[in-house]
Amino acid sequence: MGRGYAWGDCKPTATMLAIVVVFAALNTLTKMAFNQGMHTTVLITLRQFTAFLFLAPIAYFRERKTRPKLTLEVFVYLFFSAVLGASLTQWLFFVGLRHTTATFACAFINMTPMFTFVLALPFGMEKLDLKTGAGIAKVIGTTVGFTGAIILALYQGPSLTKSQPMELSTMAAGHGAHRWVIGSVALLAGAACWSFWFILQSRLGKKYPALYSGNALMFLLSFLQMAAVALATERDLSVWILRTKLQIITVFFVGVMGSGIGFLAMSWCIEQRGPVFTTAFTPLIQLIAGAINIVALHEQLHVGSALGSALVIVGLYLVLAAKTKEASDAAPSSDALVEEKTKQGTQQAEESIITLTKMQEEVV
Repeated sequence: MGRGYAWGDCKPTATMLAIVVVFAALNTLTKMAFNQGMHTTVLITLRQFTAFLFLAPIAYFRERKTRPKLTLEVFVYLFFSAVLGASLTQWLFFVGLRHTTATFACAFINMTPMFTFVLALPFGMEKLDLKTGAGIAKVIGTTVGFTGAIILALYQGPSLTKSQPMELSTMAAGHGAHRWVIGSVALLAGAACWSFWFILQSRLGKKYPALYSGNALMFLLSFLQMAAVALATERDLSVWILRTKLQIITVFFVGVMGSGIGFLAMSWCIEQRGPVFTTAFTPLIQLIAGAINIVALHEQLHVGSALGSALVIVGLYLVLAAKTKEASDAAPSSDALVEEKTKQGTQQAEESIITLTKMQEEVV
């Protein structure tokens, strides 16, 4: 019994570790597909369609009896959820990935919790009390994280690895530096859009509490959005043909594993341990992706990337630690709950005794 409980308690951790490996491999595969000439809009369009085909049957059978009515207001929420969370975020991330490296792009994913915190303040979804240690930790963590992002975007420094790939050897030239800045800006904007999506999604969840159906519809709308963009910008229809095995594997992997199974697994972890636990695994994506890319793609690791990534991770964990402290302070302690239940039990017992006494007096 003890073993079963221990394994059940470790399942969320094991699940998140598996997701981290999947996302790290996803970024590497995507970068390799881009190197083979695959277009950004084509990959996103096919990814969203694959994710929709995967989630639609699950949503139909799982929520066919509990699915709420799809109103015009909910549809508008879903449309902008698709724009921010699926279409624009992925497009900006892939543009940044194309102009930089997979390891570098993963570093900006760690900015999402800090962006979400800053954007949630004016909406009243997040509180900041500078009189408490948690509030000060939030400010320090956010400042440190954004400082790391600035270092990532503007400073490279000497290489820490011996290999010199062709795509990074051009960084000394002005054209290469220009591409690196464009990629950094795109990644930063993508993290901001992803944060806006979290805020929008929190409201959508209250208006349309159908997890699988909502996301299946979101992927369908994103597919239609990106298909329209791709057809308008990609005049050559040959770009839609997947010519290599790697491109086929990439589309299937990012659609099913990244958007489909990955999302469902993270949703389960959030239900089991909460969003703070789930988000805490984000920096591991960068670390594992970095190890894979240095070996598989022979990417260089620069001083600026290492320093900036370290600051982003430190800032992230300061913010997460502060939120965990606030949650634990807000939650009533077990002793307080026991005392409250004892008071309620005593009060009910006293009321029962008074009632019995009155009944006895009436009988007498």
